[in-house]
Amino acid sequence: MRVKIHGIRNCDTIKKARAWLDMNGIAHDFHDYKISGIEADMLQSWVGRAGWEAVLNRHGTSFRKLPDARKQDLDETRAIALMLAEPSMIRRPILTQGNLLVIGFDPARYTKALLG
Repeated sequence: MRVKIHGIRNCDTIKKARAWLDMNGIAHDFHDYKISGIEADMLQSWVGRAGWEAVLNRHGTSFRKLPDARKQDLDETRAIALMLAEPSMIRRPILTQGNLLVIGFDPARYTKALLG
């Protein structure tokens, strides 16, 4: 089963993660959720496994530009609605393969998860 990397094509972190996968000979498919969107079931699965706080990208421009009222009192339901409406608010990359779920790029975590 091939690794799937989810993110936004022009993101620098995605570029680093894809370069790491290529350098380590790991075949992968890329899902650009800014272009193709994100399925609610997939996002719910990630949130169920890792928590909405780990999946929501609070450091990105899209989140920071939100009115304060939309950022306050976030819970799982509201966070998922935000990420579905604006996929740029999903942390990246998200790496999946079967039951594997790795959020964010960290070479050590990639090595352990994929080569270890």
